Order: sequence, then structure tokens, then C-alpha cells
Amino acid sequence: MKQAQAPDVSPRPSACPGLWRIVNARDGGICRVKLPGGLLLADQADAVAEAAERFAGGVIEATNRANLQVRGIGSDHNGLVARLLAAGLGPRDAAGDDVRNLMLSPLAGHDPAMLLDARPLAGQILAMLESTPRFHQLSAKFAVQLDAGEGLAMLEHPHDLWLSALHLEQRTWLAFGLAGCPADGQVLGAVPLEQGLALVRAVLARFLDLASADQSRMRQLLEGCSAAFFVEGLGLDIRRDAAVLQWRRARNHPVWLGVLPQNHGLALGVAPPQGRLTPEMLRGAAHIARHLGDGSLRLSPWQSLVLTNLDLAHIEQAQAQLSALGLLCHRHEPLARITACTGSSGCAKAHGETKADAVALAALLGPGVPGSVHLSGCPRSCAVAHVAPATLLARSPGRYDLYVRDARLPGFGALRAIDLTLNEAGAMLDLPTEHLDD
Repeated sequence: MKQAQAPDVSPRPSACPGLWRIVNARDGGICRVKLPGGLLLADQADAVAEAAERFAGGVIEATNRANLQVRGIGSDHNGLVARLLAAGLGPRDAAGDDVRNLMLSPLAGHDPAMLLDARPLAGQILAMLESTPRFHQLSAKFAVQLDAGEGLAMLEHPHDLWLSALHLEQRTWLAFGLAGCPADGQVLGAVPLEQGLALVRAVLARFLDLASADQSRMRQLLEGCSAAFFVEGLGLDIRRDAAVLQWRRARNHPVWLGVLPQNHGLALGVAPPQGRLTPEMLRGAAHIARHLGDGSLRLSPWQSLVLTNLDLAHIEQAQAQLSALGLLCHRHEPLARITACTGSSGCAKAHGETKADAVALAALLGPGVPGSVHLSGCPRSCAVAHVAPATLLARSPGRYDLYVRDARLPGFGALRAIDLTLNEAGAMLDLPTEHLDD
């Protein structure tokens, strides 16, 4: 069968990688594969693994927006794109791919705590984004979250628009907010579930009506436009009584590694160390999903994978095989609590080799270290969408400043120590969280 060819397109300018937009980095090109609600079929996983070997350096990354990246891409960009398109990993319109930024729970449709199955509405939103030329004017970073009340849900990543399900008066509603996240509690109103698509359409259209050329994100628009004024112009019957405006999304403490409950059967969460998958890891996970699960993988905003619809009898077998591939299967493993950006081997802006340092740091930490730690090579902190409980910011190779998250302070939080070696940082991070706050 003749392989599909990449269409001849000129993606709009952006510093953000996409399917067609291969962005250069120190270690080669980067291609981002945006997955619909984080869903990756087993056959598609095999295609990504093959493409990473054939057209790149074999490095695949799970991102904090539940997507995949292929790094170290060589000169044959069209060959890579054509292989991914042939696997159904993107629409044939580059602009339609750019705006497919919709986050769901990795257990959408399966989570026992969910108030509704988010997948039908998510499919409608994605189809609208892909097929509406006007919405292709949105930034490649403009993002929407649909939270259906799942227990396994990322509530801290900021989005330009977020929607969260709630039950009021024996009816399902979608509360929403702008330039924030469900965890911040800033509810602007609610609409009935059946008007969810209309709400998203109205918000996107109003943003484009009001935003200037240099306002690509909702937070930039709201610096000069009140949220109340924005909502008043949506042209929808928005419910804004006390029951809605005072509603708050229940806080969760999501566990994304190990055996996870679902409505029928069980799910299994695993993570590639530092978010990096080898082709062998991805193929192996796809094989297990195909033979022991439902043939799919779900990417998560914790840079992990979730395999759904496994039988209890197969859990130990699946965990053993996934662990043998090098994937983390248990949350008590120190490396499971550490994230890191690409580091100086792949990024010219990084001041340290964060990936290697993260592995070294994990060896210094005891099991069950509280919270999580992020190693960032520079102040941009590209690899994490929200502030981690503890951040190590590189200042030079092998030396870091330690910050502890503080909701009262901007950026990484409170500066606790400067110019630490990894041994010194490990000694501080091995303390209970309350000691870091002294």
C-alpha cells in the first residue's frame, strides 16, 4: 500500500511545535503529536515508535498536556509527518491541528467518581475546533479543559477556558471559568450540559472579537477587559446565582501510578522516567494494552500512561512486563516524584543537565518523599504547567536554587536555599514538607 504523503502546507508562524511544525532544538527537531483527549490507540503507538526510530533519534516524550513529542528529528520532515498522518494522528489541515488543545481526565468515561461521560462533548468540541476556519486564528497554546468530576483529574493546570460538571436541582450543569483552572474556584457562571458546545463556541468567538493582535491568551485579554464584561457578551443564558458562583470543585489528591479503579475492570497507571519513552517502552505498552486491555493507552498530564479495562487476573502480569521495560509502576519510587525539563543537552537556554541530575537526585531520596520536585533548567519552566511543591532551578551545571510553592507568592514560590549541590538538595528534600516551610 502506498504510504500517505504529508500535505504541502506552510504552518503559521509559532514557536510551539506541532505535527507539521518541526521546531529546532539543540538535539534536533521536535514534533508534537496532539492526541484527542489524550487517547492513543495501540496501533498508533507502534507508528510513533517506528517514526521515532526511522526519522529521529528514538526519543519520545510524554508532555504535561497529555500529548507526545518526538525529539531529535533529522532532515526528512515530510517522511515523519506522512507516517504519523497515515496512522490517523492528526487532521490534514495544519491549522486544524494547532488548536486541538482539549484536556480530559485520562479516565474520562471510566472514572467511578465522574458525574458524566465527557467523551461525547469532547468529540464535538474537537470537531468544531478542527473544522471552523475562524478558530484556526487561535494561538497554538490556547487551551480548554473539560472536567467531568473524575477522581483522576488535573485541576491545577491553567487553561484559557475550563468547564467543570456539577449537579444542581437534579440536572447536570457545566460551571466555567477563564484564564485559570478548576482548583482556583473562580466560577463565572454555568450552563446546562446540553449547551456546553454552544458555550465553548461563544467563548472562542468572543475572544477573537475582543483580542488585539498581541493578546493571544485569555489572561492577556482579561488584563484590560473584565471577566464580567466578557461573560455578558456571550449571548447565552448564563446561570449566575449564588448556587453556581459559590460552588467549588471538590479538591482531589489524584493517584496516577499503580492500580486505578474504574467503573468496570481496572486501570493501570505507569510512567516513563522523566517523561521519556523509548520506542521499546511504547511498543511494549501498546502490546500489553492490545492483549490484556482494550487496545488503547491514555496519556496523562502527569507525563504518564494509563491502560484501561484490565482484568484483576492480569494486573500483576501487566505490571511485571511494564516494569521490565523500564516504566515506573508504583508511586513510592522516588523517581516517580521527580520531573525535569529537557536540560542543556537538548535546550540552549538550560543552565544544567536536568534529566541526568534528576536521576542522580532520585538515588539520594528515600521512598515516599512528600510532594513532588521539578528540576528546571531556566526560569521559563517549560516542562511543568503548574508550580510544583518544590522546584530546583538550575543556576550552573550541578547547582540549584530551591523554591517551595507558596500560594501567596508569584513564580516558583518561596526561595529556601541557593547554590545547592545535588547532595545538599537531596538532604533538604528528604525532610517532611513542614520542615521545608520553616
